[in-house]
Parts: sequence; C-alpha cells; structure tokens
Amino acid sequence: MKFRDYAVLVSVIMIVVMMVIPLPTLLLDILIMINISLALTIILVAMNTKEALQFSIFPTLLLLTTLFRLGLNVSTTRSILTNQTGGEVIETFGSFVVGGSAIIGILIFLILVIIQFLVITKGSERVAEVAARFTLDSMPGKQMSIDADLGAGMISDQEARQRREKVGKEADFYGAMDGASKFVKGDAIAGIIITIINIIGGLMIGVIVHGLAVGEAASVFTLLSIGDGLVSQIPALLISTAMGIVVTRAASDGNLGSDITKQLFAYPKMLYVVAGTLALIALFTPINPLLVLPVAALVAYAGYSMGRTLQAEENLESESSGDGQELEELKSPESVIDLLHVDAIEFEFGYGLIPIADKNQGGDLLDRVIMIRRQCAIELGIVVPVIRIRDNIQLLPSEYVIKIKGNRVASGEIMLDHYLAMSPGVDDETIEGIATVEPAFGMQALWVNEEMKEEAELAGYAIVDPPSVVSTHLTEVIKRHAHELIGRQEVKALVENVRENSPAVVEELIPQLMSIGEVQKVLMKLLKEKVSIRNLLVILETLADYASQTKDTDMLTEFVRQALSRQITLQYATPNEPLQVITAGASLEKKFADSVHRTEQGNYLSLDPEASQTILQKITEQAAQLQQSGVQPILLTSPAIRIYMRQFVDRFAPDLPVLSYNELEPDIEIQSVGVINISGLVNIT
Repeated sequence: MKFRDYAVLVSVIMIVVMMVIPLPTLLLDILIMINISLALTIILVAMNTKEALQFSIFPTLLLLTTLFRLGLNVSTTRSILTNQTGGEVIETFGSFVVGGSAIIGILIFLILVIIQFLVITKGSERVAEVAARFTLDSMPGKQMSIDADLGAGMISDQEARQRREKVGKEADFYGAMDGASKFVKGDAIAGIIITIINIIGGLMIGVIVHGLAVGEAASVFTLLSIGDGLVSQIPALLISTAMGIVVTRAASDGNLGSDITKQLFAYPKMLYVVAGTLALIALFTPINPLLVLPVAALVAYAGYSMGRTLQAEENLESESSGDGQELEELKSPESVIDLLHVDAIEFEFGYGLIPIADKNQGGDLLDRVIMIRRQCAIELGIVVPVIRIRDNIQLLPSEYVIKIKGNRVASGEIMLDHYLAMSPGVDDETIEGIATVEPAFGMQALWVNEEMKEEAELAGYAIVDPPSVVSTHLTEVIKRHAHELIGRQEVKALVENVRENSPAVVEELIPQLMSIGEVQKVLMKLLKEKVSIRNLLVILETLADYASQTKDTDMLTEFVRQALSRQITLQYATPNEPLQVITAGASLEKKFADSVHRTEQGNYLSLDPEASQTILQKITEQAAQLQQSGVQPILLTSPAIRIYMRQFVDRFAPDLPVLSYNELEPDIEIQSVGVINISGLVNIT
C-alpha cells in the first residue's frame, strides 16, 4: 500500500476518534478550515466533470464528509459546553458574521437549514431516486444494444466489455447516490438537533455549572452554538449542492462552466430583449432609472459582445475544420481507399445548366430524380441507387453527361431558354428553330424560342421543356442499363423483402438450389430485355421448380419468361388489337438450330458470315418497314431458338424485342406482317 492509502485509512479512523477524545481549540480551527476547503474542492470538481462516472467516488466521499462534519460537531459541542469556547473560527462566525445578535444568528441558521433541507437536499434526493430507477430499467435494453453491435461487428470484444462495465457502473453509481442522499438529509436534521442541544445545554451549564446569569449564559452559548451551526452547515450546503450538480448533469462534452456559457448565451439576440425589458421597467415604473439602466446597458453590451465572439468562433471553426479535415484526409491512408469508390449512376452537367438543379433558382431536377426512382421501381421492380448529381467545369456550359459505374454511357445538350419541338411526322417550314436530335429516342427535333412555341403547338409539334428532356433521357438510360445496376447486394435486399411475406419460397430456393449470384444472373437477363422483375415471387417460385433440373441460367431465364407470359403479353400487346409481329420462318429456325454448338461450358451460336449478313439484312429491312408505319417491331420465334435469336439480334438491334410463342397468352390475336426465311423473304398482308 502507498502512503496516500495509509493516509486515507488513518483519516477515517481519526474521524471516529475525535468524537471521543477532546481536541484543543487550535486543532479544531484547523479541522474546520479543512472541512470548508474540502467542501469547496468537492463542488468545484463536481462542476468540472463531464459525466457522473468521472466522479464515481462521490457517494462514498459524501458519507465520509458527513461523518467528518458530525465528528467536528461533537468536538466543538464538547469544547463549547466545557470551556465556553469553540475556537476563533466559531467565535468569528458567531460574532462577526451574524453581527453579534443571537436572534439574527438563529434566523440565518434556520434559513440555511431550510435551503439545504427543503430545496437542495430534497430535490437532489428525488433526482437521484428517479435516475437510479431509470438506469436500472434501461440496463437490459443497453445490454441488448451492445450485444447487437457486437454481433454485427460494429464493435470489438474489448469495446463491448468496456461498454458493459460502464452500464453496470452507471447503475451502481446512481443506486449509491440514491442512498447517499439520505446522508445529507440526515446531516441537516442532525445539525438542527445539535444546535438546539447546544443552546439549551449551554444555557443550563452556564447557569448551573459556571454560575452565570441567565442573560449572560444565553448570549455566550447561543452565539457560540449558532457559530458552530453555521460553520458546519455552510460546508454541508456546498456538498449538497455538489450532489445536486452531479445527479442533474446530462450527457455533455464539457464541464458545467463551458456548458452554461455555451447554452445559456447561445442566443445573444435574446439578451437585447432582456435589456429592452429592463429599460421599460426603468422608464415606466417608480424604480430609480439610475439603478436599472446601467444593468440594461451591461446586458445589451454582453449580447453584442457574445454575438461577435460566436460569429468569430464559427468562422474560425469552419475554416480550420475544413482545411484541417481536407489535410487529414489527404494524409490518411483511407483517403486513397475513398478514391476507389465508384457511384452507380452519375449525372454531370456544365455550369450553364446549374439552374435546373438549384432549388433557389427554381430547379426541380432533384424532385424529378425522386420520381424517376419511383417510376423505375414500379415499372422494372428494382431500387435505383442514389443518383449522384454534380456540375463539371470540364463540360460545355449546356452539356450534360450520364455515367453508369463511372463510364460515360450517354450525353446531350439542351438550351434552357428554348423548348424542344418534336415533329408530328410532317415538318412545317414556317416553324423556325435550331435543328437537333432528341437525346432519349434519337428523333429529329427543333429548339424553338418562347415566341415560336405557340405556333409549333398549333402545327402539331410536341413541345417539351428542357428539364423534362433531361429527366426523360435519364429515365431511358436507367431502363436501358438496369441490368448493370442490380448486383448481388441489391438482389439480396429484394429477396429478403420477399422473405418477409413468403419465407417458404426463399428457403427452398436459396441456398439449397441456387445462390444469390445465380439468381442475379437470371434477373440481369430479364432486365436486359426490359422484362420487369417486380413480380419477384413468381420468378423465385419458377426458379425453385426448375433449378433442380438444370443450372444453366439461360434456360432458367426462358422458364421464367414463360411463367411471366401474361406480363410480357400486356407489355407489348394493345387491348382489342392484334399483336403485329415478324415471324421467323422454318428455314431460319432450322438454320439456327443447326448452328447451335453444345459444350460442357454451355451452348453457343455459330453462324457463317454470309448467313449472318443475309439474316441481318432481312430483319433490319422488315423492322424498318414496321417502324415507318408507327408499329413497334417484334420478332416471334419458337421457344427452342428464342434465346439464340436474342443473342444474335442483340449485337445490332438491342432494342428489338424477341419473343417466343410460349411467352404470349393463348387468347392474344397475333398478326404476322412478315416471315423471315434463310432462302428469301415472304411478306404476308
């Protein structure tokens, strides 16, 4: 044990000893000053602690200081009743502090006791009781939170152990404070009783033992008793105040002084209101203005000074934090890792297009992006990642660029002070504008000004404002590249969403029959052909039915497409109208079937260049004829070769839908407007 450990043990023993052994008045004076110094130290420490556990010894210290004060009370009472003196400190408090008047001393003593007992001690006791109860009630929740963070890998075993120890210590501390508050309450009661005993006992001893007159005995012993009571109650008041500070402190990053100055003077303008109120009191009440106006001026100056100080601190903090943070980020090894992050979707624009994104200038691009994400969720069944929107000074002022996973996939230019006018099919020469190409669908269009807008509308042109042009282009790009935006993590989130309502399907399929990666491949193939995966339950059920028969994701995709036949039919067919298609002839299908090579790694199509060129030319011609007549071209094949026909067409016409007979509902009317054969083209009217 160290010397200080022995000193604490000896001090505790001496507190008990001095209740029994008489002490000289000089030593009593020293101990009284030590008591006052100890009380001041405790209250200052309590004011500078940031959290209660930093002063965890306070409950025990409260007991020891209470015992010390009671021991001093016993020793001073013995000295007063025996020697008619309690030392210079007590005599000073009895004569100088209370003005030598016993009545004034009694009143001041009673006021101090009432403040300590009824206000501070009682309030602190209630706060400690409530804090202990709520701390104990919240312990299971805090423990579960720690276990959850540990299970999720957010904290280490050592951090979890430290947090558990902190939770336990908090419960022990507030429980101990609840009990220790009874010491202060008992000390206040004991102080009143001891003072009354001193007065009555001193009066009796002075008259009977020392032979003093009743008035003289009352004057001597009452003043000494009151001085003794004040000497003990003032440190008790300080310590009880410290207890109230400790139990009422909430979570904070600073001490009591910094918290008060920051929070109480956080709104300097409110001090002007206080100063104005004081000025009104000085002007419209009988109170002497010379007493109130200086205080009002002082408060107003304090508000002005605090306002300037806070503004300077905010400016300095913003500058230093920004520079310091950037410097630290550049120095830290993690800064290189941050550079490796690639956003899923980026929309960059030149400085001339800032008004479409800036809300202060009336831009609604951010709101349109939210609607785009909702639209894609409804139409495609995917959750579009957050779209990163930023300006790029390297672009032309009116240019914008759309990137998918860091790669530029689309771009365009718009004129903010014009409208995009798309021709109805027959151009009107009277409509003047700047020729351009509509970026989303590649249609010929004109940029017309405000004056020409009304004439273009009357001529049948479709008028689109610049923000709508951008949002439409962005929507089409997202739809076209939706299969690139759905990764394993996104598929897992979608599957977990299905699991909430249909856990049996997910448990049967994953991971027994298929992995998340294999499901992702199927969903990517569907999205690449613009087939919505919103009906994910049907997709997973179909995969569960056929995954035990084959692991080929191409074949599984075909099974899923057939299961989604109603959805695919409604996607391309118009109600009460026949579905016009281009049909693959028998010779073409036989050519494709003979050109499929089957290997252990999978099946692939191998056509000779001459046949590929012929088929390509015939499909292109027939698709162009349908497009000119305003009908979307659709290529219809048998289920056996649909997948290979899709692979072939995808090279030169990725937007041309390729369907099989099994993907269309039986009740749909199909009208073949052309048949493609390897030996020739036969048109059917």
